[in-house]
Amino acid sequence: MTAAVLVGVLVAGAVFLIVQRGLVRIALGLIMLGHAANLVLLAAGGMYRREAPLIDQIAAVQTAADPLPQAFVLTAIVIAFGVTVYLVALAGAGTGDDTEESQ
Repeated sequence: MTAAVLVGVLVAGAVFLIVQRGLVRIALGLIMLGHAANLVLLAAGGMYRREAPLIDQIAAVQTAADPLPQAFVLTAIVIAFGVTVYLVALAGAGTGDDTEESQ
């Protein structure tokens, strides 16, 4: 239940920031949306299981965590970081050329 509430708050904040003007706010909104997606993927994998995903190192197979959602979250983190770097580069490149266009 806590994960669902946290995902809802993150998505609401992300949507609010994405619809604002300014590329920095849009980038922050996409960062928050990425965090919400990571929480959804972790919650889908079962947050109640705390054992290691490697079956060789634990006694029971039923208590092993599913490694697939963890791999999805790792991939989502890398993609979100790439999108963030791209948006920050766009924001940085767009601020320096205003003086040449006005002349």
